[in-house]
Amino acid sequence: MIFANKPFYPLYVWYLLDSGVAASLGTLLAAPFFLAIPFIARRAPLAARIALPLVGTLDTLFEVKLFGTGSGTELFFAPCIMLVALSFRVEETRWQRGLAALLFLVFILSRYTIDTPLHAWSKGDLAILLDLNAFAVACLMVFICLRYAGIHNSRDFSAAPKSDKVEPDHRRGKWL
Repeated sequence: MIFANKPFYPLYVWYLLDSGVAASLGTLLAAPFFLAIPFIARRAPLAARIALPLVGTLDTLFEVKLFGTGSGTELFFAPCIMLVALSFRVEETRWQRGLAALLFLVFILSRYTIDTPLHAWSKGDLAILLDLNAFAVACLMVFICLRYAGIHNSRDFSAAPKSDKVEPDHRRGKWL
C-alpha cells in the first residue's frame, strides 16, 4: 500500500503548493525499498516485519530533513511505532523492543538535530504540508488498525483451554 501511494505525494505537493515539487520527488527514493518488503516476506517473514518499520523510519528521517520539522513529516514515526507494536510475535519481543528503542532514538535525533530543511519552504507551504501529512498519517494509521484488527486476540487465545473459567498464567503475563 505504501509503495502504491508513494508516487502520489509529489503530485499532491504540485497541486497544493507553488514550489517544492522537485524537492518532493525525493520522497520516491524509498519506494523500491517498500516494494521489496513483500518479496522479503515470502522467504523471511521476521526480516519483513523488521524491514517495514525500519524502512519507514529511515524514509521519515530523510523526509524530515527534506521538508523540515514544521511540515509534520515527523508524524510518520507514529505509524512506524504502531507497526512495531502490532506486527511481532510473542517470541520476537527482543526484536520488538530493540526496534521500538531505535525508532524512538531516531525520532529524538530528528527532533533535536535537524535544523534547516533541504528545501526552503514558506510558512504557508509548511502549514499546507502539515495538513497534508497529518491527513496521510491518519489514513495510514487507520489502514494499520484495519489490517491488524483482532489479530492479537486470536493469537493470544488460540491455545487457551476450552472452558468458561479464565485463570491468569503468571509465567507469561497472559490470561488463559
